[in-house]
Amino acid sequence: MDGALERLRGILRQMGSVLVAFSGGADSAFLLKVAHDVLGERAVALTALSPSLAPAEKDDAIAIAKQIGAEHLLVESQELEDPGYVANPSNRCYYCKTELFRVAEPERLRLDLAFVAIGTNLDDLGDHRPGLDAAREAGIRSPLVEAGMSKADVRRLSLELGLSTWDKPAAACLASRIPYGTAVTPERLRQVGQLEAELRSLGFHEVRARHHGEVARIEVAPAALGRALESRATIVAAAKRAGFAFVALDLEGYRTGSLNELLPLRTLRKPPADPASR
Repeated sequence: MDGALERLRGILRQMGSVLVAFSGGADSAFLLKVAHDVLGERAVALTALSPSLAPAEKDDAIAIAKQIGAEHLLVESQELEDPGYVANPSNRCYYCKTELFRVAEPERLRLDLAFVAIGTNLDDLGDHRPGLDAAREAGIRSPLVEAGMSKADVRRLSLELGLSTWDKPAAACLASRIPYGTAVTPERLRQVGQLEAELRSLGFHEVRARHHGEVARIEVAPAALGRALESRATIVAAAKRAGFAFVALDLEGYRTGSLNELLPLRTLRKPPADPASR
C-alpha cells in the first residue's frame, strides 16, 4: 500500500469527521474520496455557489460527489458583496477563501463535524496563494500537505482509486481571468464563463479566456495552437457573442495563473502551522 495514501488515511481517521471544501477539481475530489472511504457519512462535501463558479464546474462537482457517494451541500456565497474582493487586488483569493470559510463554518457546526479541510497539496505552497493565509487564520486543515502529497501523487492515486478527475485540468474560479486591479463584476465573469464554455465545446479542454477590457486573450494548450488558428473565425464569433470587441491568441499557450506573471513573486508560501498546535 502506498505510504502517502496510508498517511492520509491515518490523518483522516485522527480527524474523526470533516467538511471538505469541494470544487470538483482533482485535489478536492481525491480528498473527498479518501475521506469518505475512511469516515463514511462523517465526511461531507461543501461547494460554495457564486457567479465566479462556472456552471459546468458546478455540474461536475455535483456529479463527482454523487459518484463518490458523499453528502454534498451547495451553499450560496457572497464574495461580490465584499469591496475588498470586487477591487481585485493581488490577494483577491484571500477575500474569496475568507468568504468560503465563513459560509462553511455554520454548516460544520450544524453537522457536528470536527474540521473543515481543503485540497491544498505541496506544490501549491510555492505559488502565489493568498487563500492559504485565510485558511491558516480560520484554522482550516490541509490533509494532503500533512501527508506530504504532491500534485503528481494526487493524480497517480486518483487513477488507482478510479476517480475520473485524475487528469482533470486545473479550473480556478472565473475571477482569475480578470487582471488584478480590474474590478470583478457579474458581467465580466459572465463574459469569460460564456466564452470558455464555447471554446470547450469546440474541443479545447485546456483553455483560458483572459479578460483585458474589450480584448479576450485566449490561451490553449501549445499543441492546440494550430487548431485554434484554423478555427479563428469560429473563435472570433464566440468572443463577440460574449461581448468582446477583439480577440488575441496567446502564442505562449495555456498555463495556470498567467496573470500572476505580472506580480513580483518574491515571497514563497510558508508551510501551514502544525494543526496539532491549534
